[in-house]
Parts: sequence; C-alpha cells; structure tokens
Amino acid sequence: MVLDLSVQRQTMVEDCEVCCQPIQVSYAVADGELTAFDAQSLS
Repeated sequence: MVLDLSVQRQTMVEDCEVCCQPIQVSYAVADGELTAFDAQSLS
C-alpha cells in the first residue's frame, strides 16, 4: 500500500490485496513522517 505523505491526515477505504475485502485505513503525518496508522476490516 502506498501512502501519500504530503497529506497531513487521511482516511480511505481500500480492498485487501489478498482477500479483496474492504479495509478502512487512517493515518497521520507530521514533518513528512508517518505518526499514526490504523487499519480496520469493514466486513
């Protein structure tokens, strides 16, 4: 999974590359570095 670190905070839904089930991904960035990451199954 590629994250856009130019975006300060983002939540998105992606399909799992293995099982194709939806996953909600949330992350935060500060000074170009990932500071928080969370992934939750939506199924």
